Amino acid sequence: MTLLAVERIKLFTTRSPWWCALVALAVTVGFAAMISASAPSAEFVNVASSEFGYRFGMAVVMVLAALAVTTEYRFGTIRTTFQAVPHRGAALTAKATVVAALAAFIGLLAGFGSWAVALLIQPDGDLALDSAADWINVAGISVVYGLAAIIAVAIGILVRHSAGAVAILLIYALAVENLVQLIPTVGEKIYAWLPFNVAHRFIAGDGVAQDGPPLSNSPLTPGWALAYFAGFALVMLAVAIGVAKKRDA
Repeated sequence: MTLLAVERIKLFTTRSPWWCALVALAVTVGFAAMISASAPSAEFVNVASSEFGYRFGMAVVMVLAALAVTTEYRFGTIRTTFQAVPHRGAALTAKATVVAALAAFIGLLAGFGSWAVALLIQPDGDLALDSAADWINVAGISVVYGLAAIIAVAIGILVRHSAGAVAILLIYALAVENLVQLIPTVGEKIYAWLPFNVAHRFIAGDGVAQDGPPLSNSPLTPGWALAYFAGFALVMLAVAIGVAKKRDA
């Protein structure tokens, strides 16, 4: 608990988490507002379409998570952390836990905020949360943001440079996975197992493509898709911690 408290203090005494949280919420909720306001009629607005911008908010959240680690490497405070806590794995796990908790909270606000804005703009839209799929589409963003933050922390530990980590995360999350589909013959098969595409399978489920973001082509069920994404995040963190233990801070 002491490690968690220390990491919480370190995280919330810098400005970047606050700004990133605000930007993530503004982007996600802003997309919901634009899509709802520009819809030809209320029948084109539903739960899936209200969450269209969650991927852009997730990218900002991953920047937040990466900076939480790389800033310490940049200013050398990570050395003090490792001196105070010789067990590097415990220190880095505590940091990942705190950052993931914040990311999950931002995701919860973003999911329900987007849904609420869509409901406010198009009260006659199909926005009732009357099925498990609808609730996952909204509340599931919280889980995905938390796991994405763990991945970003892992990348931050491995790269240790803010610009490099942020570039890798943004380019991969927003472009690389989609570009993989362009590879002849095997592109779609590879894309089906890429982590953020699988995470979208959990969020979107068996929805209708025209009602929101393009559907995932992952063959997994939503439950197994979440397990796959969670496993990928934990493996990434384990690899990063293993690397951190073997090299100088």
